[in-house]
Amino acid sequence: MNQYYLLGRSGLRVSRLALGTMNFGVDGFHAAYGRTEEEAEPIFRRYLEAGGNLIDTADFYTAGESERILGRLIDRAGVRDRLVLTSKFTNTIDPSDPNASGNGRKHIVRALDASLRRLGTDYIDLYLLHTWDRITPVEEVVQTFDDLVRVGKIRYAGLSDVPAWYAARAQSYAEAHGLAPMITVQLPYSLVMRDIEAEYVSMAQTLGMGLTAWSPIGGGLLSGKYRRTGEGMSGTGRLTNPDAPGREINPRDWQVIEALEGVAADLGRSMAQVAINWVATQPAVASVVIGASSPEQLDSNLAALDFEIPADARRRLEEAGAPHVGMPYGMFTPQYQSWVVSPGLGIGDKPAGYAPPVFNGATQPAN
Repeated sequence: MNQYYLLGRSGLRVSRLALGTMNFGVDGFHAAYGRTEEEAEPIFRRYLEAGGNLIDTADFYTAGESERILGRLIDRAGVRDRLVLTSKFTNTIDPSDPNASGNGRKHIVRALDASLRRLGTDYIDLYLLHTWDRITPVEEVVQTFDDLVRVGKIRYAGLSDVPAWYAARAQSYAEAHGLAPMITVQLPYSLVMRDIEAEYVSMAQTLGMGLTAWSPIGGGLLSGKYRRTGEGMSGTGRLTNPDAPGREINPRDWQVIEALEGVAADLGRSMAQVAINWVATQPAVASVVIGASSPEQLDSNLAALDFEIPADARRRLEEAGAPHVGMPYGMFTPQYQSWVVSPGLGIGDKPAGYAPPVFNGATQPAN
């Protein structure tokens, strides 16, 4: 797995597969699927042995226990400097305090200091706004990020789960004022969740923000554990747990599952591996956040980049889950453009390979 991409328009090299640690710990919102420190350590160690360097956590995960466990694991392994440690802020840590959540400067600074204490480190490599709070001006967030970079508490800044216009505004504001740029946007992306394709991919490519994708197997739906039955769905896991929040499974989802099952069988791979591979090899995606409940599951997920999906198989997968292209996005398709914008003139983009992509004056393979 020793494959690394530059993250966005930066010099930060990150593993194409990141280790998500939302399940490290048994407290808080994610406790139902959590792992104790003793169970988490072999997963963490196996990721390091495979050459992985991008670790993803957040102050909200297992009520802060994820960060505490990670801090101890990193210290015992003696690998702080080689890791790209990512954490996030936004969600409340004290419902009685209106400034103990959101994306205002007061909360960002306090949340970062608390995360540094829990992680047992004096800096975080990549610090992300976790979720758009619909209130805080984007300028305040960008200025605060820049201040934190300048004092050395964070190395890079990024965003997670924000509207495309918000990310574009943040990056444009940073560029216009010479502030620390956003080098990533972290978003949900899978064969059954392709909503980001309408705007985020082209935005990231244009503005220099590598995408980091979470939930590449659709919250477990593409893992191969679930099957359609006359009563709905069979299988054991989060999606069939009546006490856990789940997503509604629609006919298009089942089309994707059936296509994925066929492609995986043809390739001699698991459904999860094919699903992760597809996301990791999509345009603008720099890294995919994968989780695991055991070292064995992690080994299987890490093997997701050991093969290529043939063009015809990729086409089968994408046709099965083709997202509905609403307006005005339907006007931006090649078919519409050739019909209305330049009918019969043969005008279009230069073909891939016409000229190598340029990155800060040097050529670089496209993500």
